Amino acid sequence: MTAPGVEDAVGEKEPVAERRLHPVTPLRRAWAPVAVVIGWAVHDPDQAQRQLTRLTATTLLIAVAVLVPVAALYGFMTWWFTHFSVTQSELRIRTGLLFRRTAHIRLERIQAVDVTRPLLARVAGVAKLKLDVIGTDKKDELAFLGEREARALRAELLARAAGFAPETAHEVGEAPARVLLRTPPLDLAVSVVLTGATWGSLLAALVVPPLLWLATHSVWTVLATGVPLLGAAGASSVGRFVGEYDWTVGESPDGLRIDHGLLDRSHETVPPGRVQTVRIVEPLLWRRRGWVRVELDVAGSSNSVLVPVAPRALAESVVARVLPGVTVPAAVSRPPKRAGWCMPLWWRGHGLAVTDTVFAARHGLLSRNLALVPHAKVQSVRLAQGPWERLWRVADLHVDTGANKTVTARLRDAREAAELLRAQAERSRTGRRDARPDRWMAPRADAGGAAAVDGAGAGTGRGTGTGSGSGTGAQESRRP
Repeated sequence: MTAPGVEDAVGEKEPVAERRLHPVTPLRRAWAPVAVVIGWAVHDPDQAQRQLTRLTATTLLIAVAVLVPVAALYGFMTWWFTHFSVTQSELRIRTGLLFRRTAHIRLERIQAVDVTRPLLARVAGVAKLKLDVIGTDKKDELAFLGEREARALRAELLARAAGFAPETAHEVGEAPARVLLRTPPLDLAVSVVLTGATWGSLLAALVVPPLLWLATHSVWTVLATGVPLLGAAGASSVGRFVGEYDWTVGESPDGLRIDHGLLDRSHETVPPGRVQTVRIVEPLLWRRRGWVRVELDVAGSSNSVLVPVAPRALAESVVARVLPGVTVPAAVSRPPKRAGWCMPLWWRGHGLAVTDTVFAARHGLLSRNLALVPHAKVQSVRLAQGPWERLWRVADLHVDTGANKTVTARLRDAREAAELLRAQAERSRTGRRDARPDRWMAPRADAGGAAAVDGAGAGTGRGTGTGSGSGTGAQESRRP
């Protein structure tokens, strides 16, 4: 349908073609009234059981006959009153039956668009779009769209966010990706088995319920404790394998693309320039195989895993793509031996390395965790020293990043920590001044008016979905 002319952010009148979601969407939203009833039954199972015993077969049939049409009507109405449109400068999402909510998402503020396909959505041939927008913590989403429509809309939004004109954004299409890494299913399964959290959760699920039975002889107590423990064990093993199955990392002008999932398939993008910290995790049982896991802290995004398991050399090559110009330090320096009086034995697991491009701090004796913070991403540096640490002339150096996370170099020599504090502040200023823009490939208009790009991927004609500047990424207006 086409709405009457609406005024965009720059005050120009333009006809906006509004679109609805896929027709199967009401089936998903019709579950809301049913979920309310199930939630009430779970919240108070005794009362729910008493009410069910009082119901006759006729009353139960009448209740079902009323609930099903109400659920169907609710799903249809919420779908009918949901529209979205792409204007010259923003993506608009209008929702709400009684209270209208309109989200205005500036295209230049979009930093990533993820495509997810849950199992039932894959059967129905639909997909969900999730948008990472600078300045917002919660992702806006469009659920559901046809698979082809979802991918076409994703490509258009990223092209528009990169600066392409509206009339050419449809023709740009999705940028090609070059595969950097693919995790073999066997390696993933072995890594899950060799993870200590898996064995810890399974051991707790096997030991705690029998002990509670011996102590209480209550079936409900055993079930209330054992079921969550079994669920945690399954989430840390089977759930992780299913979620990280067929993990593929590819490089494109839009950023690093991540595809994964056995039942629910996800197509995510690591926003370029928004990665604040990279953590290389090396569990104890992985060391003989030379495997590591790579995790991320991304400002304004929930993406947290880059590589689930891979040989160290291959993982470091992927890190070099997400942090251009950064090299993982080959070794770190330990704290002085007197730090053992502050942290016996475990002080050996801490270390620090500072290069021209990165601040690297390691912690952990059994499971090693090396955190890499580019100097340009450091927001503040702090030195902390308690009374016991002052006695042994050691101090902690804290580095704060833009993702509201802190990386700490523990138990450094007090004089060294003071020098690092001053030097790191200067390195951060220099790093921000010389840092590359948040875009991997920023488009510009050449003399002939065609789009061109500078940087490593010149000539591809694609840009990233990041933007610069201040302000929030989405504005909302509500009216009854």
